Amino acid sequence: MHLAPRALRRAAVVATTALLATALGCAPQPEEKAAGTPSGSAGNTCAKGELATKTSGKLTIATDEPAYEPWFKDDKPANGEGFESAVAYAVAEQLGYDKSAVVWQSVPFNKAFAPGEKTFDFNINQVSISDERKKAVDFSSGYYDVRQAVIALKGTKAAEAKSVADLKGLKLGAQVGTTSLGYIDDVVKPTRQAAAYAKNDQAKSALKNGQVDAVVVDLPTAFYITAAEVTDATIVGQFENQGGTPEQFGLVLDKGSALTACVSDAVDALREDGTLGKLEQQWLSDAVDAPVLK
Repeated sequence: MHLAPRALRRAAVVATTALLATALGCAPQPEEKAAGTPSGSAGNTCAKGELATKTSGKLTIATDEPAYEPWFKDDKPANGEGFESAVAYAVAEQLGYDKSAVVWQSVPFNKAFAPGEKTFDFNINQVSISDERKKAVDFSSGYYDVRQAVIALKGTKAAEAKSVADLKGLKLGAQVGTTSLGYIDDVVKPTRQAAAYAKNDQAKSALKNGQVDAVVVDLPTAFYITAAEVTDATIVGQFENQGGTPEQFGLVLDKGSALTACVSDAVDALREDGTLGKLEQQWLSDAVDAPVLK
């Protein structure tokens, strides 16, 4: 049976209205979406001093305990002295938080980049950026390009090493979970299993006591150890960077943190305006060239 033209028009209008209502009901509503957007996900999330931090109006920064020189001075991260303490406060200022708004927290090295929600806004503790660690946490842009170095007691066979091959038969040690230990296992590939220590202090004691022939640490730490802590030790040499990209330290954040982009922008700005370079010169000037082990 054929419908009359008027009936057809009426049916078409009803059908069109129903389709529009259905479409509008399913479509995202701009006002509601905006109202439900988390404060730390998009938009003006980097407004100075107004970030979605763990504690409103405060910036919580974590590092390990003890806090070693030259990264921190006198084991007091809050004093602003030492390269990483100075960098932390420079980043905080860039984000709109003055020194009084910064809260320091102690977090063990390995726990900083372990899976799970963090209690800090960012961690600064000589943590090298790596794809493996990125599976569990976010990293900011790199704030320091670093190389790993070998330390041995003066007058020993280890101190005479000139190449990576010369290290293979030695007993080597490093802090657990570090790139330093990774260089022993992946670059040196020694014939004797490397000794892993919970703290650098334990690795240094093992070197002094003859339990290991040499230890691996980052280059600035190597200069400080040999100059002030184990003065009868010497820097044997430094490793070449592996691959085309230099190893870098990055600030550690929660996986998917709303602050990651803001913190990276702050680090980038400090690199571009020369602040990072000035702080490196001020606090790490002793970390000059050392022989390269190939």
